[in-house]
Amino acid sequence: MNKIKLIPWFFILTISVLWFGTGVKLPEPFMYYGLRDLANQYSGIIAMGAMSLCMWLAIRPKWLETFFNGLDKTYRLHKWLGITALVATLTHYWFTQGSRWLVSLGIVTKPVKKKPVIDPNAPFDFEVWLKSFKGIAEDVGEWAFYLALVLMVVALAKRIPYHWFKKTHKMLAVSYLALVFHAVVLIKFPYWSQPVGWVMALLMLMGSYSAFVVLFKGIDKEKRYVGKIVAIQPLTAMNSYSVTIEVPQWQGHQAGQFAFIQADGESHPFTIASSWNADKPYLRFVIKQLGDYTNNLAQHFAVGKSIEITGPYGKFTFEDQASEQIWIGSGVGITPFMAGLEQRIASQATSKVALYYCYRESDAEFIEQLKQTAQQANVVLHLWNSQTQGHLTAETIVANMADIKNATVWFCGNTAFATQLKLDLSLLGFNKNKFHQELFEMR
Repeated sequence: MNKIKLIPWFFILTISVLWFGTGVKLPEPFMYYGLRDLANQYSGIIAMGAMSLCMWLAIRPKWLETFFNGLDKTYRLHKWLGITALVATLTHYWFTQGSRWLVSLGIVTKPVKKKPVIDPNAPFDFEVWLKSFKGIAEDVGEWAFYLALVLMVVALAKRIPYHWFKKTHKMLAVSYLALVFHAVVLIKFPYWSQPVGWVMALLMLMGSYSAFVVLFKGIDKEKRYVGKIVAIQPLTAMNSYSVTIEVPQWQGHQAGQFAFIQADGESHPFTIASSWNADKPYLRFVIKQLGDYTNNLAQHFAVGKSIEITGPYGKFTFEDQASEQIWIGSGVGITPFMAGLEQRIASQATSKVALYYCYRESDAEFIEQLKQTAQQANVVLHLWNSQTQGHLTAETIVANMADIKNATVWFCGNTAFATQLKLDLSLLGFNKNKFHQELFEMR
């Protein structure tokens, strides 16, 4: 998480240092429009740099998943860089359009600029040629900004239905390419021969390539497989469904990983609830009815229906050298641990593991199956009904730990619950860096 929090600030600091390295000076005499020109360049460079990184993250570079310890972390970084871009873009818009409003209200005076006289007989000048597109670039940038603003609000506002976000988010690639044209024309020409220009050129090349991948090639095509739904079992008390899909070409996965399921043109991430068996190419998912898409699962899923699966992703794979592992599944967060239990049975693992399943309501049949699987997997199962027992506490967990300093915790479930539990455990001597959690929010 520290990397995710620091990288946007590190990006802003780096771009700022490079920009000030161009010899930026306050205008003399100090006037609003002189300051406006500086603010326009600075905010525009920050906005385009952040958007470029967002586009690059959107194509899911494989090595970044390892660097950040999970695709979920790169999505969180994508979100914060998107917020950075939004703030910088709004600032940029104010110093362009807002300045015109101030002039029209008579609050500030716009200085008169002499138009350069172009000699038709002069030799070709690339800077002059580039600036000939200034008017078009300004118009394109303004309309691209309006489109990007709407799309970013849709992406960040969780009250807006998820299917609107999924159907419109790809259009940001179109807006981004238009803004690249805007930036190339309007970034001060001398910058291109300085480090800030070199970095911006690299970022926009990366972003443009990524935008074309998103629009035309598709993301992670090599990880896409066609599957067929073979079983759907309602888990009524859990307000969930167990969905089993046959995927003959699937290349395998580790317990705890997730995949994107695409049905009826919409793609959603779900944790895989089964371990991999090459002789039985089936994937099982436990899907809780939480949002507009999953609440209408029956409209999208049916036995015999063909669907597309992309994956696997994630580093929530229980791989460490700890003397003891504590698994905590809250609600539908039990899903990765179901796969973990199956994987332990297949590998005949003997390492020490305790599983806490926290629930408000659950199917008796599911509970009984979980008990049997945990016993076969050599895992100590603790069933925790929050309706009758209250929230699971750090004190309860520590009381059952053999070695708090060398244990690791793997948590999947409610984010607020995880935050509180992590804090309370650390106060009791647990190393919070050994608390593993998946940030399963893609917005």
